Parts: sequence; C-alpha cells; structure tokens
Amino acid sequence: MKAIMIEGLRYNYPDGTLAIDNISLTIEKQKKIAFLGANGSGKSTLLHHLNGLIIPQEGSIKIMGNVINKKNIREIRKAVGMVFDNPEDQLFSTTVYDDVAFGPRNLGYDEDAVHDCVNKALSLVGAKELQQRPPYNLSLGQKKKVSIAGILAMNPEIMVLDEPFSGLDPYSLEQLLCILERLYKEGNTLIISTHDVDLAYSWADECVILRDGKLLAHGSTQLLEDKSLMEKAKLQVPNLYSIFKDTPLRPKNSEEGRALLGKLLEKQSR
Repeated sequence: MKAIMIEGLRYNYPDGTLAIDNISLTIEKQKKIAFLGANGSGKSTLLHHLNGLIIPQEGSIKIMGNVINKKNIREIRKAVGMVFDNPEDQLFSTTVYDDVAFGPRNLGYDEDAVHDCVNKALSLVGAKELQQRPPYNLSLGQKKKVSIAGILAMNPEIMVLDEPFSGLDPYSLEQLLCILERLYKEGNTLIISTHDVDLAYSWADECVILRDGKLLAHGSTQLLEDKSLMEKAKLQVPNLYSIFKDTPLRPKNSEEGRALLGKLLEKQSR
C-alpha cells in the first residue's frame, strides 16, 4: 500500500493567490522524503494538506488508501503526525508531560495507557528528564524534541515535519537527525520540508522539488545534482557534489566527504 497518493491537487489562498498548482505524486511507505524549494514554493501549504489541516479544494489525497475529507479528519490525523516549524505553536500546557499526554488523552486513552505513551515518546526523543519542566523554559532544540514526542505519543505511521532543522545549533541538529533515523528504522515514513539542499542530499531517500506551487521533479536525491533543475527551483546543487563532481566519488555527507578527501590527498602526496 502507498503511504500517500496526491492527484491533481490545487489550492488557492483566500486572496485568490494560487498556492498549489495541479500537483500529483505518490510516496511509498517507510521512506525518507525531503520537500525542497525556495521561500514561497508551496512546501508548507502542501505539507499542511497531508494531515487535513487544509482540505483539498480541487483534487484528492489518499493516506494509506483513505481519501482525506472532513468526515475522517480524526483518523487521518492519527495516521499522519504533523510537527510545525515553530514548536511553540504546539506547546501550550504547563508541563512537558501534559503537552505530550494531550494527544493520547484526546484519543480517549485511560491514564495508564497515556502514561505509557508519554514515557515511550519522551524516551524515543531523549527528553524523559524534561517531563516536569514548563515548555516555555526550554531551549529551541528541547522544544523541538518535545513537539516531536507529542506527535509520537499518538503512534502515527507517517511523520511530517515542517522545517524541523531551522534555527538549531549543530549539536541540536545532530540530535534531531539521530531521532529521525531511529524513527525511520522503526518503520515510520518521514517527510520534511527544507531549503537546505546539503542536508536533504545527505539525509533523504527521495526529494520533491517545488517552485511557485508547481512540482518540478520527484525522485532520488541524484536530482539535486542537476544544476539546471536547481536553478529553476532557485536552489543550489549540494556543496559535496560541487567539490567531487569531477571525480567518480559521490560522498553523501560531510563525514564521507572528509574520508574521501583524505584518501585523495594521500594519493597525491605519494
């Protein structure tokens, strides 16, 4: 079964501006997908359709075979967890525990089940020690962990994260990448939006490239090596590709790049 199927999706903002222009694409289960595009490309608007925050005006979206409509929003949001760009849009309780517990309680779980869900979710993101802290008093990295835990507590099959890495220091970014890798290995389908081409190149299985609400391309991250395509999307090719493009080597992250560069320098010094 496909995780997500989008057919002929169109959406206009209330002022009439066309935000999503006839997009069709299919996303397989248990993939890491990066939605890429410059500001105003439609990334966030498209993501907000995936768990019913925005209902399609034209076209359709199927989640695990179920067409999104106003009648099944509860089921859709249980299947698709949405983590917003700004974690403060999701954190509103007096303690981290109550924030993470909100979803399971809203689903009607008894308190023992709620407790189990909260403990598991906070453990998964490495934030169990924060459960009695007030969310407003956390760092940005901690807030992002807690907002992810709040979604994980509802056990979704698909996780959608809007600009999850924006504003994070290198340490917090690395922690978040480790959390996402753990979720991926547990069988989740992960979808992020980003304008960070280098991060998408090293992290994703596939990329979805957007411009002005249109789908430019969908496929492997090798698409990001296409300079003409990247220029159309108002993006740049990955730095690692630029460095190694004249060699047969294709490192996907900085660690691989450093190792390969070291080998090249070693050969040249002989």
